[in-house]
Amino acid sequence: MRVRVLETPELGNRSYVVDDGEVSVVVDPQRDLDRLEPLLEHDVSHVLETHLHNDYVSGGRELARRTGAAYAVNAADDVTFERLPLHDGETLRAGSLAVSVLATPGHTPTHLSYVVRDLADPLAPPAVFSGGSLLYGTVGRTDLVDPALTRELAAAQHASAHRLGALPGDATLHPTHGFGSFCAGGGGTGASASTIADEWRHNTALTTVNASVFVDELVAGFTAHPSYYAHMAGLNALAEPGVDLDAPLSPASPAQVSALLAAGASVVDLRPPADFAADHLSGTVSVALGAQFATYVGWVTPWGRPLLVLGAHRDDLAEARRQLTRIGVDDVTTAWGPVPELAGDDDARSSYRRADFAQLAAERGPDDVVLDVRRADEHAAARVRGAVNVPVHEVEQRHHELPTGARVWVHCAAGFRAGIAASLLEREGFDVVHVDDPFDCAVELGLTDG
Repeated sequence: MRVRVLETPELGNRSYVVDDGEVSVVVDPQRDLDRLEPLLEHDVSHVLETHLHNDYVSGGRELARRTGAAYAVNAADDVTFERLPLHDGETLRAGSLAVSVLATPGHTPTHLSYVVRDLADPLAPPAVFSGGSLLYGTVGRTDLVDPALTRELAAAQHASAHRLGALPGDATLHPTHGFGSFCAGGGGTGASASTIADEWRHNTALTTVNASVFVDELVAGFTAHPSYYAHMAGLNALAEPGVDLDAPLSPASPAQVSALLAAGASVVDLRPPADFAADHLSGTVSVALGAQFATYVGWVTPWGRPLLVLGAHRDDLAEARRQLTRIGVDDVTTAWGPVPELAGDDDARSSYRRADFAQLAAERGPDDVVLDVRRADEHAAARVRGAVNVPVHEVEQRHHELPTGARVWVHCAAGFRAGIAASLLEREGFDVVHVDDPFDCAVELGLTDG
């Protein structure tokens, strides 16, 4: 039995292909299947979902359509498509592979895990595909389906972890979440591989025997999660169609860019923060292309509104499209080139200043505002003295709390989130300075408490 991993670091997730040399099984595939298909060296018998995902749109149904595989989903999931309905305790066969289905509620009420054994090699350890149940050092969070069910699902998550913990110690563990995903319940070991025995040493769900204590500690550690999560399970219940990422991009004209700006479309500029600060179309939002691009576009732009993405190069826009399709954002118009060429004759352009923490320390005036756009838990742990905390995803709703006319120095942990927040505040008319500097520099300069 061979297990191959497909990483999606931008969302902190993994997909898996398991084969016996003749037949393959795929677990939790992402929507951009062109990355996965080169791993499919054998016929695919089953595409398995551990749950209706809250953080990305699955490519499972489309992969099953392309390969002729059975698309296997919990029978209890309320979906609108034909699937192989799965029940706790049943076993599927895929060549010499035996796939045992285990109900492991917690991350969602209908969550499943899969234990795969190779009947041709009975002494080999099984492989456990735990989705959002047992992760490396932690578990999947339990507040994404319904806040009212958070504690109930956390208790179920503890029981599910112990059910998986009863498997052989040498069983290899293969979670979907836990590699930077907001679906993880906090903590984690940062490991890239693990076994059930390893988890008994390091995973709080297993080392904390008292379920009540575990629930309290797990729930207390939850932080904010992206707002677009609210739409993912619904899209997965509908099984979104596949996407053609080979289709050529057609750039919008300056007139089309102007029209979209005037119509109130969400306009995102994916260039580096330094380039954006130096010159950009007024009213646009800076979300630099990188590992967290889609997460924050989905978090700070209104869901369902037409989206225009601007950049300097065609290849950057192609990568942006790929990342956005993973979260179901398909209505995207793109344009690329120098800012003067993107702007229409009547489009205003703007700029603002960037600085580091040393400049903040030297120039901060008595009426200036230092705005920390990190999460509340980050701010509580350590903060610039006198800083106001408004997490980046709350800036658009809470900007009225800041004094008008004040100069606002905006910082985060490394500069990325501060760039987003600075652009949002400038759009509202604030005099902003983007502090594009690691927070550690503020600590070294003695600017912080905590």
